[in-house]
Amino acid sequence: MSFPAPDGPTGVRTSAISFAVGGTLARADIPALCAELAEVLRGRDRGVVVCDVTGARPDVVTVEALARLGLTARRHGWRQMVTGGSADLLELADLLGLTGLLLQPAGQPEQREQAGGVEEVVDRRDPSP
Repeated sequence: MSFPAPDGPTGVRTSAISFAVGGTLARADIPALCAELAEVLRGRDRGVVVCDVTGARPDVVTVEALARLGLTARRHGWRQMVTGGSADLLELADLLGLTGLLLQPAGQPEQREQAGGVEEVVDRRDPSP
């Protein structure tokens, strides 16, 4: 399913595709999942792939599948966002050192660039540092 995100403050439209990863996966299933995602993304404008893992089993194979799906998305110029992760899946991704890569919410303030030409206004009532 593909749908445009609402216009942001700058009027930029971002395309998003929902991609469900559920059930019990085997390592042998991962190449087919990646090929399916690549086929969906091929020829489309850039955007965000939202991987819904609500029904996914929290195991190492699921984390590996998410990592490889993220690489597939990046190869096609897309970003990946993972939703619906259980506490067990989050903990496992953390143990494997992949939390920041796989399950980080998109658009965290510390990752955004400062807008050019914007200056902070100092309120004279603020105490001096």
